[in-house]
Amino acid sequence: MNPFGGMAARLQRDRLRAEGLGQHNNAIKYLNQDYEALKQQCIESGTLFRDPQFPAGPSALGFKELGPHSSKTRGVEWKRPSELVDDPQFIVGGATRTDICQGALGDCWLLAAIGSLTLNEELLHRVVPHGQSFQEDYAGIFHFQIWQFGEWVDVVVDDQLPTKDGELLFVHSAECTEFWSALLEKAYAKLNGCYESLSGGSTTEGFEDFTGGVAEMYDLKRPPRNMGRIIRKALERGSLLGCSIDITSAFDMEAVTFKKLVKGHAYSVTAFRDVNYRGQQEQLIRIRNPWGQVEWTGAWSDGSSEWDSIDPGDREELQLKMEDGEFWMSFRDFMREFSRLEICNLTPDALTKDELSRWHTQVFEGTWRRGSTAGGCRNHPATFWINPQFKIKLLEEDDDPGDDEVACSFLVALMQKHRRRERRVGGDMHTIGFAVYEVPEEARGSQNVHLKKDFFLRNQSRARSETFINLREVSNQIRLPPGEYIVVPSTFEPHKEADFVLRVFTEKQSDTEELDEEISADLADEEEITEDDIEDGFKNMFQQLAGEDMEISVFELRTILNRVLARHKDLKTDGFSLDSCRNMVNLMDKDGSARLGLVEFQILWNKIRSWLTIFRQHDLDKSGTMSSYEMRMALESAGFKLNNKLHQVVVARYADDDMGVDFDNFVCCLVKLEAMFRFFQSMDTEGTGTAVMNLTEWLLLTMCG
Repeated sequence: MNPFGGMAARLQRDRLRAEGLGQHNNAIKYLNQDYEALKQQCIESGTLFRDPQFPAGPSALGFKELGPHSSKTRGVEWKRPSELVDDPQFIVGGATRTDICQGALGDCWLLAAIGSLTLNEELLHRVVPHGQSFQEDYAGIFHFQIWQFGEWVDVVVDDQLPTKDGELLFVHSAECTEFWSALLEKAYAKLNGCYESLSGGSTTEGFEDFTGGVAEMYDLKRPPRNMGRIIRKALERGSLLGCSIDITSAFDMEAVTFKKLVKGHAYSVTAFRDVNYRGQQEQLIRIRNPWGQVEWTGAWSDGSSEWDSIDPGDREELQLKMEDGEFWMSFRDFMREFSRLEICNLTPDALTKDELSRWHTQVFEGTWRRGSTAGGCRNHPATFWINPQFKIKLLEEDDDPGDDEVACSFLVALMQKHRRRERRVGGDMHTIGFAVYEVPEEARGSQNVHLKKDFFLRNQSRARSETFINLREVSNQIRLPPGEYIVVPSTFEPHKEADFVLRVFTEKQSDTEELDEEISADLADEEEITEDDIEDGFKNMFQQLAGEDMEISVFELRTILNRVLARHKDLKTDGFSLDSCRNMVNLMDKDGSARLGLVEFQILWNKIRSWLTIFRQHDLDKSGTMSSYEMRMALESAGFKLNNKLHQVVVARYADDDMGVDFDNFVCCLVKLEAMFRFFQSMDTEGTGTAVMNLTEWLLLTMCG
């Protein structure tokens, strides 16, 4: 593990983001592949592009169900569209919902999202850029723009597609010469590691990745009173909508009901209309099955008798082709038959209000790291406080005439990153959620400090995610009185590692920031003692240990410290290493001799005794070691305040596999911290918080450390 390297990469990325990289008009080139440059190279060389980053072959298909030894992948051949049809087209007559028919992959959730995307041409072409074709300047290369965890990425693919018996294995168009949807699915598979990683999911995931919007989910068995109006307004705003029927057991998965609805399957909602039926208004909703077939057979289905009783003009406008996967049903039947509705709002508008008002948006990146920032949920009070914390200042109440309660609306959306890619190595979605706490009035406006365990023991949460769940994202709308609040995102169990994105949408302007310690060190002035100040007993001990030269070398220091440690039976330790003793000598050596004289050794000895007292205070269970989160408090007791990123580095460097820290590692950490802080202060003579050093000084610092 190289914490320094990872931090350097993150700092570089933060700088580029500040310059606008990752916005839709300046998308990140995924895996550093430049579409225009690669295409030009192929045209000049007269070759068709073969993607070295996602080569056509078994690894691109999958690892288990679609792995190399699976019967499902036996006989798969990778072919370009020109090998399948005489005149392949990218898009025929505009992209439509019938261009997306599901193949031998359980990614109906994704295809339902793509189907909804086709209802908004402007939105579609943000994902599927114009100017791509199998005719003009064709080079076997295509590209798509997909939103990923707060930023847009441009993904390049070649057009080699998996086929079996001469037909596309996965998504395909009902128009067999059209290939945009199959290539978009391939780009999404590349982004997630392989095709199999796309199996199973929530339509909201696809919605958000094609829009950068924010999704919400409704339980149709407990719907809001104005559900029909919410759907109508969402469709009017161009929002993407998906629906599904919950399964109650594994046997239900893709089971077909009596009236031909498929359980556990993702549909998209494509329209909502009122018609005059036998003198009364009837609300109808249009649904699409991404299979391109298997349709509802109840009232208002294709060819049903209800169509005979409405105005012929309405009938002609609304009736659909037979068995194309799209069908109408009454809104009453929809609410009875379906269990769940997902809406992705394309812009941060108010989600459930009739009036449209823009949300103010903040996006934060964070990490849960074992031992430093992965504290688990509130069921684990010893560690919950080490999770990342974010403060929201809600200063203005909503404009809510008719609502007596003064409140501020905000939406919190917590998304875990890159978990689909982890499936190949046995990982999957973590169970995630968040809690919201009110900052006590006496602490409002104060310096932003990471809140400690005692705060969470004394205070109840004011709001939280409805449930901890193993989805990519959990989100909740929350209404609370004006004030300051802390959002604590977490996994359900402690010590689960992942990166996450926290998005906060507030109806009114607000201040949102991560709570983190200001890095500082309360370093005591260097002790000014002389030999005359040292007790005779200590002098005699030193003389016996140091020998005739009256100086202690690194090797002698190691022997001395390990003998002392051996007397303390309550401490678990592997003993001080030569490297750690070198660091101590470097910290204390004032004359450059690489040895410690009597005074230098006395000062070091005083430090170690002080640190031993702190270690014992924070070894709460008296196990002889500290846990990594106990160490966090111990470092603060020793005068060092570090932010979350530095705690991650410290834990990676000084904790063992069980996240324990023994005394020798604790001392080594403190020695290193003190040396680094003192060196920095010597370079930053004016206290500006910035130090400038030349290459020689940098190498001397790092090589000695």
